[in-house]
Amino acid sequence: MYLLMIVLNREEYLEDVLSCFLELGIEDAITVDAESMKRSLAAQVPIFAGLRLDLGRRPFSKIITATSDDRNTGNEVIRLLKEVDIDLEAPGVCRIYTLKLDSLLGTPETIEEI
Repeated sequence: MYLLMIVLNREEYLEDVLSCFLELGIEDAITVDAESMKRSLAAQVPIFAGLRLDLGRRPFSKIITATSDDRNTGNEVIRLLKEVDIDLEAPGVCRIYTLKLDSLLGTPETIEEI
């Protein structure tokens, strides 16, 4: 079992990424709003206020986590999105982590058909 984590810096791609997950049979994804450490320090700690000059215009990211039996799920998401002209590998778009899980407890909710 693997944990797939995507730090998505381009929120406009969120729906597309989640659609890819469904296409791959992944229904237990969780999305979380996130802020970079650099931006947080610039806003909260006066000594780091100078960092504001270096910050881009995208203040927040989405962190998407899901579990998968396939360690290549991240590559599959990238491949599927390239088919619709979305390049997750372009600089600044996202980072994808795949971590091997030693254990996983609990059962996720399933998505019911409407």
